[in-house]
Amino acid sequence: MPHISERGAALPASPIRKLTPYAEAAKARGVKVYHLNIGQPDLPTPEKAMEAIRSIDKRTLSYSMSQGTPALREEFSKYYRTFGIDLDPDEIIVTAGGSEALLATFLTCFDPGDEVIITEPGYANYLSFAEAAGLVVKAVTSKIENGFALPSAEDFKKAITPRTKAILICNPNNPTGYLYSPEELFQLRDLVKEHDLFLISDEVYREFVYTGEPYISALTLFGIEENVIVVDSVSKRYSECGIRIGMAVTKNKKVREALTRFCQARLSPPLLGQIAAAASVEGTELYSKECFDEYKARRDYFISELNKIPGVYSPKPEGAFYTVARLPVENAEEFCKWCLTDFCYTENEETDETEDDGIHFDSPLPGPEKQEPEFIGETVMMAPAAGFYATPGLGMNEVRMAYVLNINDLKRALTVLRAALKAYNSR
Repeated sequence: MPHISERGAALPASPIRKLTPYAEAAKARGVKVYHLNIGQPDLPTPEKAMEAIRSIDKRTLSYSMSQGTPALREEFSKYYRTFGIDLDPDEIIVTAGGSEALLATFLTCFDPGDEVIITEPGYANYLSFAEAAGLVVKAVTSKIENGFALPSAEDFKKAITPRTKAILICNPNNPTGYLYSPEELFQLRDLVKEHDLFLISDEVYREFVYTGEPYISALTLFGIEENVIVVDSVSKRYSECGIRIGMAVTKNKKVREALTRFCQARLSPPLLGQIAAAASVEGTELYSKECFDEYKARRDYFISELNKIPGVYSPKPEGAFYTVARLPVENAEEFCKWCLTDFCYTENEETDETEDDGIHFDSPLPGPEKQEPEFIGETVMMAPAAGFYATPGLGMNEVRMAYVLNINDLKRALTVLRAALKAYNSR
């Protein structure tokens, strides 16, 4: 039998999805699973996008331009101007989600054996894409004790070698929800300028900043305009994970030309997704405000109640809709798996409290109301945080959780988690 490649064998499993078979088996047994493992928003997609899809009257669903339709890139250019970022549509390359933007950027900017510096914990697929592209990841570690703040300039300098080509950040951060301060971004700018590196900035969660301060994009950092590549996506911004529309944005012409060649090789980004995304940019300000308010309310509730569970600690995230929490267990992956294979919460607690069940839109999604099936009990699914670290042994007692469920479900999930920890540690 032929052997698969060393690259394929070395590719790490996603900590977000690796326990999915156990979750599906639990559901098959009649257990309700609260999914805190994945950043899949439960909020409806903008009605404008849905209507644009329903109104398609094309006879042929054809290829688009490899870098995306001119109409969509023009809409994205208008969008960035609302953040004070002046971009020509040609400086925006549309991709099949932010994931393709990142992988294409890696293939464009690195040769096999080159090094990229990331902060850990970081988005797990950074490690997968780096492995696929033949890169060496050098990690600088942020710590839960100080809220996962950016490591010092000295820590970054220790990681820089002659083979270092880039620093990769996510701001606001997935998985921690940390938001980099202006001072931290200026620190990165100086490092990038001093060592002539690329700064790859994943800004997918730009909309979800809870500090009240204006968002600072890497594209606005003076003096490194040619060094910056921004990875972006509409997936979380408009609850459109399934349309697979992202973008790579840069003022560096050589990078854009190389990125375009990779995009030509994969032909074109999804046509239907581009139609939906273009319809989502303008006229959805109220939608975006309602989404923001809902996620902020979920964050405030979830983090407050999470920290009331004995032995659990989570810093308060300032952005995105994730947190990394420390649990009172030695091995969080074993605990997360146990929750799906061995644990089923069956107590039916009554409460006198009446909670809002989530965001309300003037134009809800069409279709009949979903009827909840009968369940024998409940459990919770989380993502073991060790998979978000590049350094072996770190994050063993931590999990990433996404507060993308409505508050009633978050409340129930926390009740289940509290019971699961008590039962696990009493075995």
